[in-house]
Amino acid sequence: MKKSLRICLVFFLFVVSSQRSFAQLGISHEIGVLVGPTSFFTDYGERWNVKNNLNNAGYGVGLVHYMNFAYKAECNCYATDNFFNDHFKIRTELDYFFSKLEHFGPVAAKNNTSGELLRAMHGQTQTFELGAALEYYPFSIRDYTNFGYMFAPFISLGAHYVYYKPSAYSDLGSLDNPKNVFPTFRDGMDFKGGDTWAIAGSVGLRYRLNYVSDLAVEGRWHYYDTDWLDGLNINAPQNKFNDFVFWVNVGYIYYLNF
Repeated sequence: MKKSLRICLVFFLFVVSSQRSFAQLGISHEIGVLVGPTSFFTDYGERWNVKNNLNNAGYGVGLVHYMNFAYKAECNCYATDNFFNDHFKIRTELDYFFSKLEHFGPVAAKNNTSGELLRAMHGQTQTFELGAALEYYPFSIRDYTNFGYMFAPFISLGAHYVYYKPSAYSDLGSLDNPKNVFPTFRDGMDFKGGDTWAIAGSVGLRYRLNYVSDLAVEGRWHYYDTDWLDGLNINAPQNKFNDFVFWVNVGYIYYLNF
């Protein structure tokens, strides 16, 4: 938890300092909040089982900051028109994800010892993430800001530093007792948590609400450089990928310098 508080502090200091520093370079700023459901693709249940993915959905909350190069804060005017200024923004953000995790799927549904062990195991995981991304708008940011059109699609790609903390228990007793653990997981459990990196890619759409604010809808993928996000990392043929999250969020974006 101390590490997550440090992440929050770093993000806050970055936003405050960047607003002062980059304003002198003719860059304006936007801030916003994102919220929506997340689907965790982990070693709980069968990864591509629809019921498993829906039932293991959690939630995510994000605080975002944008550097807008199309509008100059120092003079309240548009910047010199060039391709980068008119089609790119830099986004920094702080995200929090949480989900409870259960085993769903054909094996867990069976009325035998394996099914009982899986159904008795319950877990959860949470992540704190600090990162940045380059956001590309195929249509003109300048025209969109000036109400030339009401919708602005975008795509983005970035990287996040991640602190994660999983936990788990069994209705049958301690998970330190192998008799209470599904055989595949006996040598693949670690709930200490830690830190890692993630690649974040998204596709989204902004809607112009008024002169100083937008509504945003986004679908986001976070692929982590670890398979321990949920505390499980099994050595099995079906475990081909690290953990990842799909996040659908709705956001409110406010323009600070307009």
